[in-house]
Amino acid sequence: MKHSFITPRPKKLISTELKLVFFFFTVTIAMLAGTYSFLGYKTYNFAYEHKAVIAQEKGLNRSIDTMEEQIKLIEAEVKIAEQITTDNTVMKESIRNLFDLVPDGITLSRADLDAKSLVLYGTTPNKETYQYMLEASLRSIFHQTYTSFYPIENGWYRFVSTNHLEDENTEELQ
Repeated sequence: MKHSFITPRPKKLISTELKLVFFFFTVTIAMLAGTYSFLGYKTYNFAYEHKAVIAQEKGLNRSIDTMEEQIKLIEAEVKIAEQITTDNTVMKESIRNLFDLVPDGITLSRADLDAKSLVLYGTTPNKETYQYMLEASLRSIFHQTYTSFYPIENGWYRFVSTNHLEDENTEELQ
């Protein structure tokens, strides 16, 4: 080496270019490991959130079913309340019509009104007044009308009038 114009440099086992390649390989592997770890964490987190959402969905479905049952119950109660209101209105009209039927000469002391029957208790000056003024109206409304008269001390009569509507099923059989 005596003929060289420069002084010899010691040779290194790993050159600078090789160090640069190892550095980039290391960074690339670190980035791949980081990406793999990140995706693994996100997959685990997604699975955990998916289970939580499924549990929440089941809970919501149960509460929806419960609410639907409650809605059906409330709708049934509303129908019952409407039926009661309708029945009360019909009953009120029936009672008003009943008292409109009773003439001035006849005094009612009690009236029992059922769905298919009416029982009247009262006093009348005579049987004919009752028969012409009240019983004729009752016979036009009810299918069966029975009246019992009991004389009282002042010459008037106490009466018990039992009136029935026939059941539609009974009429169909006859």
